Amino acid sequence: MRIRSRAVYPVSRPPIENGGFCILNGRVAQVGPWDEIRNNGTGEIIDLGDSVVLPGLINAHCHLDYTGMAGKILPPKYFPDWIKAILALKASWSFSDYAASWLDGAEMLLRTGTTTVADIEAIPELIPEVWLSTPLRVISFFEMTGVKANRSATAILEESLRKLDSLPAGQNGAGLSPHALYSTKPDLLALAAEAARKQQLRTTTHLAESREEFEMFTRREGPLFDWLKSQRDMSDCGGTTPVQLLARSGLMNEQHLAVHVNYLGDGDADLLGTTRASVVHCPLSHAYFKHAPFPYETLRRAGVNVCLGTDSLASVPCARGVQPELNLFMEMRRFAAAFRSVTPGEIIRMATMASARALGFEGQLGELSPGAIADFIVLPCSGSVSGIAGTILAHQGPVSESWIAGKKVYDRGAGQAG
Repeated sequence: MRIRSRAVYPVSRPPIENGGFCILNGRVAQVGPWDEIRNNGTGEIIDLGDSVVLPGLINAHCHLDYTGMAGKILPPKYFPDWIKAILALKASWSFSDYAASWLDGAEMLLRTGTTTVADIEAIPELIPEVWLSTPLRVISFFEMTGVKANRSATAILEESLRKLDSLPAGQNGAGLSPHALYSTKPDLLALAAEAARKQQLRTTTHLAESREEFEMFTRREGPLFDWLKSQRDMSDCGGTTPVQLLARSGLMNEQHLAVHVNYLGDGDADLLGTTRASVVHCPLSHAYFKHAPFPYETLRRAGVNVCLGTDSLASVPCARGVQPELNLFMEMRRFAAAFRSVTPGEIIRMATMASARALGFEGQLGELSPGAIADFIVLPCSGSVSGIAGTILAHQGPVSESWIAGKKVYDRGAGQAG
């Protein structure tokens, strides 16, 4: 198959005007100017006209289970208030509520350009059935807590590993998600780190998300400390930052996605950079909680791989008359508004190549290059190709088309997802 468009934006190299690429067995075989591509082989030619083609977006952190919670929780004064609210809301939901929520979220991502999602799975019984309902490439991270559970760390971990081992082979995958330092016992963190190392599993943790979490671990004070001190052993609190504590657990390495990381202590950014852990920033969720400014420049100077995610719709601002959705273009624009010195090209890279690296798909996803999997999206493009990154960033609404592994899975014109 040979595909031509007004512009190809590979991300891994500069944009190509009147560009094209060849697809063979679901992978990119060649990419370049159309004059070179059209004479390569005898496969079908698809001319996308005045469009720009770019790699499918990679959502590095999402909670599909909670899509239906949009607008249900008002922004809290203190972070623990939000935790209490979502726990109460979750307790009122049925299995069918979670299933419908998951499917709605997957459909939102597909129509807005995401082709791969790292999803935190709090309801493991949904997997793998919901995988079969969407063409999205889904990496399900099985959530583990344990503060309130009357079960051993070994039992909690073994349950997740059994579920993981039972999953069918295919384009989807799975990993482990110790939820957060404040909600996961230290022995479970250490066991998860050991299991992940032995089995080469990706892991992810909500880390240093709130001011209250930072206060709890560094100074043994604040609303989160006061709420949890009767529910958990607080001996891990005091004199250490959340980043330092995670590093001690053994989880912090190049296989780990540290989500949020809004509050840093001295040396934390360098520690993240040295261990090669990735950081996932969720701009809309960050705005919802009114966190301190995200320390992007500090992390970047330390060489940290920073990528983007949507988090869940339980923690995004809901404007009157505007239907909230899981949409990485909205996240990219929010980031651009907060960091005006960061170029559109760098921001697009955070939602493609940086996320691919975080999930272990470097060179395979998030770019259009020879040998990469042919995941790509199509957007309208009638302006100057020289400013194409800005055009991409400004895109609103559904994409024109989404392709995964060389197959069209969404066509806005046809009004359907595959």
